[in-house]
Amino acid sequence: MWDYSEKVREHFYHPRNAGPLVDANAVGDVGSIKCGDALRLMLKVDPQSELIVDAHFQTFGCGSAIASSSALTEIVKGKTLDEALKVSNQEIADYLDGLPPEKMHCSVMGREALHAAVANFRGEVWNDDHSEGAMVCKCFAVDAVLIEKVIRDNKLSTVEQVTHYTKAGGGCSSCHEGVEEILAKVAQERCTAPAVAVQPPAAAVPPAKPRLTNFQRMRRIEEVVESIRPMLQRDHGDIEIVEVDGKNVYVNLKGACQGCMMEQATLSGIQAQLIDALGEFVQLLPAAMLGRPALAS
Repeated sequence: MWDYSEKVREHFYHPRNAGPLVDANAVGDVGSIKCGDALRLMLKVDPQSELIVDAHFQTFGCGSAIASSSALTEIVKGKTLDEALKVSNQEIADYLDGLPPEKMHCSVMGREALHAAVANFRGEVWNDDHSEGAMVCKCFAVDAVLIEKVIRDNKLSTVEQVTHYTKAGGGCSSCHEGVEEILAKVAQERCTAPAVAVQPPAAAVPPAKPRLTNFQRMRRIEEVVESIRPMLQRDHGDIEIVEVDGKNVYVNLKGACQGCMMEQATLSGIQAQLIDALGEFVQLLPAAMLGRPALAS
């Protein structure tokens, strides 16, 4: 399991400002349930002073996503929009006494939601919506514009770090070459840029995680599914694991989830969380597909 600080645990178990903000006049939506993380940031902004009077969030994601969103709302309340725009994803992580390297993408998502909400209030087109960026990671829908920006902002230097901050490369790994090209481009620009000040060293690359035993892998899959079940049960649905065959995890959606129009989105979201928890690519499939060709074990 990840090594979470006490502050992360506190904001996960007791999130601040969670839920809709009825009189919000600035809303920022980022992420996608299909990719495992989605965040809506809602702000109540005084039109005259542009002071953030209140901030709420709704998120679909892991504990770090909930904690990061909770922290962000606490950080920006009482700031003007211009002051809030200066908040970096590292500040969000620092507020929580740090995030595991593998969870830094949650703080990046919060910063993006903040910029989207400010643009929404000002009636502007959000410049960081990456609509013109070439898609690099298809597993998690991450494009070149976001990858390059995160590399620059956080002084990243390895594919592993990029995966931690954006999820890009955390699935099938076919995009690693594209990520390396962007890293090389930014590194070259750093080398040719005039020296102004000594740059702080990039964050140390954490040691590779030990390979899970079959027993540990099964327990991890069960833990992820069990953590999601209460959310589905609140909507009169449920999920059960039927079989794990190599990289294929077969499940039954039950109750209101069975045949729901959001069934595929639900499976995709849970699959993304399994990939995140296991550190490997797996495919979540309906039990009805047992025996049919799927991913090789």
